[in-house]
Amino acid sequence: MTETAKNKIVPTGIERFFREGEVIVSKTDLKGRLTYVNRVFINLSGYSERELLGRPHSLIRHPEMPRSVFKLLWDRIGTGHEIFAYVNNMSKNGDNYWVLAHVTPSYDKNGKIIGYHSNRRVPGRHVLDATIIPLYKQLLDEENRYKNAKDGMNNGFEMLEDIIRQKGMSYDEFIFALQRKAV
Repeated sequence: MTETAKNKIVPTGIERFFREGEVIVSKTDLKGRLTYVNRVFINLSGYSERELLGRPHSLIRHPEMPRSVFKLLWDRIGTGHEIFAYVNNMSKNGDNYWVLAHVTPSYDKNGKIIGYHSNRRVPGRHVLDATIIPLYKQLLDEENRYKNAKDGMNNGFEMLEDIIRQKGMSYDEFIFALQRKAV
């Protein structure tokens, strides 16, 4: 069960925004528990730093965010790769805010992954409206067809891979193509 489900935060349908030049920064341990959050993160999330540190990053997971996208994210960073992903987050009061996240593993001096670092920027609105929001709705609908959440996530993940494969590109190429459209 996610932190959101435990806290029973209800989405308000109100979208929050942050400025183009602002960057949301967070760091987590290997389990995804927050170890650092910057002021922009705190302001958008509506939580205090004390409420955030030590808690799972999933605390701000919006229920309309496909779990299959998080599977892709964790699969990539867990094997030492970076990833760019569009993510819909939810504030403490139920408002949402979209980000383009760049997540990278953090390493110790011996090259061992010790956590993760994420910078999030304002995503292109046209990209969200024309591509990401409809895609995520399609993935979420697929996930929700299954009683078992893990089955739903895995089938949504397969659907995402198929959609990108049909475009004749890798996930990274897909995201970078969207970014070129946003500029």
